[in-house]
Amino acid sequence: MTSYYNIMKEIESGSMKVIDKTRDDMVNDPPHYNTGSIECIDAIQAALTPIEFRGYCKGNNLKYTWREHYKGEDEDLKKAAWYLDRLLKSIDDDES
Repeated sequence: MTSYYNIMKEIESGSMKVIDKTRDDMVNDPPHYNTGSIECIDAIQAALTPIEFRGYCKGNNLKYTWREHYKGEDEDLKKAAWYLDRLLKSIDDDES
């Protein structure tokens, strides 16, 4: 995992990626959460402890599951599943 310091250093260097809103994959690779080669989720994980990151993923999973009927429907359920997968991956990474 990249350190928070290195992520912030790259963000501050000004290497910004142009967002292409015509992209299809708004669940697994949303362009508005990328800066240069760093994804927002990686910066968040680097800034949090493993326990805090677990809570972050669980909270987002709950949020997208809760609102799916009223807002994003299938896309929100895919986002909820993405956060659950990310949580499980981080648990596996912490144990190894």
